Amino acid sequence: MTEFENLDKGISARMKKMGVPALRISFAIIFIWFGILKPFGLSAAEPLLKATVAWLPFGSPDTWLHVIGWWEVLIGILFLFQRTTRIAILLLLLQMLGTFMPMVFLPEVVYQKPWAVYLPTMEGQYIIKNVMIISAALVIGGTIGRSK
Repeated sequence: MTEFENLDKGISARMKKMGVPALRISFAIIFIWFGILKPFGLSAAEPLLKATVAWLPFGSPDTWLHVIGWWEVLIGILFLFQRTTRIAILLLLLQMLGTFMPMVFLPEVVYQKPWAVYLPTMEGQYIIKNVMIISAALVIGGTIGRSK
C-alpha cells in the first residue's frame, strides 16, 4: 500500500468515526439556535412561518411561532443524547412537514414566478435545503443500535 493510500485510509477512518457525532452536534446547534429566536420574535423566518400557519383553524400565528420555536429547541436538545435520537428524528420529520407547507400554500413567496419550481426565491431555497437536513437525519437514524 502506498503512502497516499495509507493517508487516505486514515482520513476515511477518522471521517467515519467523527461524521455522525458531528451531524448530531450540528443538528443541536442549528435547531437550538434557530428555534430559540422564534419565541423571542428575533427570527428572520417569522413572517414566512406566520403566513404559513395563518390558515390553521386553531391557534394564532403568534402562538404557533412559540410552539414551533420551542419544538425546534427540543429537537436540538434531544440530538445531544444518543438515547433520545429516535425521538429527535421523529420530531424533526414532523417539523419538516410544516417547513414544506409554503411550497403548496404560499407559492407566490417560494417561487419567482407562480409555480415555476425551477426558480425558487431566497425563501424557497431556505425551504429546499431541508432535503439535506432530512437526509442527514436518515444517516444518523441508520446508525442507531448498530455496533461500531
